[in-house]
Amino acid sequence: MITLDSARLKMRPWEQRDATFVFDMYSRWDVQRFLGHAPEVMQTLGEAERLTKKLGQVDDPLLGYWAVELADGTVIGTVMLQGIRLSGTAAQSNEIEIGWHFHPDYWGHGYAVEAASRVLKHAFDSQVNRVIAVTLEGNTPSERLCQRIGMKNLGRTSRYYDAEYTLFEATR
Repeated sequence: MITLDSARLKMRPWEQRDATFVFDMYSRWDVQRFLGHAPEVMQTLGEAERLTKKLGQVDDPLLGYWAVELADGTVIGTVMLQGIRLSGTAAQSNEIEIGWHFHPDYWGHGYAVEAASRVLKHAFDSQVNRVIAVTLEGNTPSERLCQRIGMKNLGRTSRYYDAEYTLFEATR
């Protein structure tokens, strides 16, 4: 997986040393509440260690889960490009989803917009023609972020993840 840089951020593969941060971020309800249609907070450091290992093993020239860090090496969140699962199946579709999760201490500084913009550019530079995002009802901050990075609101859909979402798309 490649490392991506922006003006203030570095997006790099996850490493085992990041597990404590992962646990801190995903054990918070304010982070988890819009993740999936049945959100749960992370309960143990062991869960974080397993997730960090899994995310760090992704080795793809396009898709991935990047740890987002500041210039001083402080990890502040994650941004991802991934296949998206169609409702009623276990299989990934051929569509590419962009997503992000940031620690609340770093909300409101434009980091998520900067990281997502850079990853979206990476997708388009890799000849991807369309990237989508889905947000659960009430996730206004993510909907605003989608709009800030140039995504168009296509309305409600139940096409993905066996739940109803607002669908956004960006095209090259």
